[in-house]
Amino acid sequence: MTSPLTTSAAPSPAVRWTPRLWGTLLVLCAAMFLDALDVSMVGVALPSIGADLGLSTSTLQWVVSGYILGYGGLLLLGGRTADLLGRRQVFLVALGVFALASLLGGLVDSGPLLIASRFVKGLSAAFTAPAGLSIITTTFPEGPLRNRALSIYTTCGATGYSMGLVFSGLLTEASWRFTMLLPAPVALLALLVGMKLLPRGERERGHGGYDVPGAVLGTASMLLLVFTVVQAPEAGWASARTILSFVAVAVMLVVFVLVEQRSPSPLIRLGVLRSGPQVRAQLGALTFVGSYMGFQFLVTLCMQQVLGWSALHTALAFLPAGALVALSATKVGAVIDRFGTTRLIVLGFVLMALGYTLFLRIDLHPVYAAVILPTMLLVGSGFALTFPSLNVQATNGVDEHEQGMVSGLLNTSVQVGGAIFLAVVTAVVTAHAPEHPTAQAVLDSYRPGLVVVTVIALAGLLLSLTGLRRPRPGHSVVVATSTVKEAETDRVPVRD
Repeated sequence: MTSPLTTSAAPSPAVRWTPRLWGTLLVLCAAMFLDALDVSMVGVALPSIGADLGLSTSTLQWVVSGYILGYGGLLLLGGRTADLLGRRQVFLVALGVFALASLLGGLVDSGPLLIASRFVKGLSAAFTAPAGLSIITTTFPEGPLRNRALSIYTTCGATGYSMGLVFSGLLTEASWRFTMLLPAPVALLALLVGMKLLPRGERERGHGGYDVPGAVLGTASMLLLVFTVVQAPEAGWASARTILSFVAVAVMLVVFVLVEQRSPSPLIRLGVLRSGPQVRAQLGALTFVGSYMGFQFLVTLCMQQVLGWSALHTALAFLPAGALVALSATKVGAVIDRFGTTRLIVLGFVLMALGYTLFLRIDLHPVYAAVILPTMLLVGSGFALTFPSLNVQATNGVDEHEQGMVSGLLNTSVQVGGAIFLAVVTAVVTAHAPEHPTAQAVLDSYRPGLVVVTVIALAGLLLSLTGLRRPRPGHSVVVATSTVKEAETDRVPVRD
């Protein structure tokens, strides 16, 4: 994408990172790590929570769904709020709310209060996630410096999601309450450090007021969409309730678009979606996360319910994928600089589709080194390449005052994709549930779901391939840190 700072200068040595620059990134990574950790960590603890608080299965699912509802429903509002009120302020306030809700979640003694605390945590994450991403994209100039920062940031999220399974397996052995309490001190420490290190960016000037109708419609439509998708497997996809809810979402989204076209300061400037790379990044995130969430859900069930593995054993099986993502954190940025985002997204989808296909060979007595380990390594490699590249592609070439908006839109794609496709995979597996649930019959009922997961990944691959047209020549931009002054000015090449 073009930049106003285009120049023909030759590349020079890499920009030197200062301790303050690293500290800023570390604070933002901590929040992203906690968001992802919280999503995955509660899953293993659900049986203990249900037994301790006397919750039914239908009530228990809202311990997970409450977080998803708050997170996915308010991301658009969170991203635009960061642009208008100040990214640093929004990030720190939301992080403080996240810490408080984590503390309350570990101390409550009733199901409704626990679900309420989870909703508040999801709500706060809906503000920290786009604010944190937009702080990175406005602090680290477009090019190799930002690419490296985004690769570290996004892989911290992936690592948090993987490590949450391990932490939960260990902590639940003592008490499920520790899984709720763990994020509180980490969030508090990140808040205190962030107050010292996070740059004081400017708010958007002359934005023409707040888009209250757009905020109400956008938030309500996303809340209803996530709620409908989460409830559809239980209520029935063809039920009147589900169909009417989807119709209501469609109507609200149409009205939302009409409002945004006329608003002087829209929640989402629709013109940003005229960019091919932007649309591919949003739809790529939708299919990428949707396929992975469905895969992890099915593999977790398979290992625990069919193979009889413990929660910790299951978590350790996923560890190679998480470790691979973590180890790649500081390297992927340089790979993006060399090959561009589109090629890496395509390769990442190929690797993930291969991993999903390989897991279809699973039987009742799998050889870990022959089936499970190669699957995890392929999926981990695909994740390490694709997720950072999608973030870079979505935020490159976007004006600074709209970075929060685009960040919120990307995170919404991630959450909505995960919710929708996980519900679809669940519905497929439920439709193939055997009358006589022997181990082999249950395993066979999971295979159609794994096929759907693979098809979703292939759809993302085909979408990404549309970006591999005639390559445009690379260009260069002047990289100079404007908010964090300690980084040196340099001239570096940028590739789409």
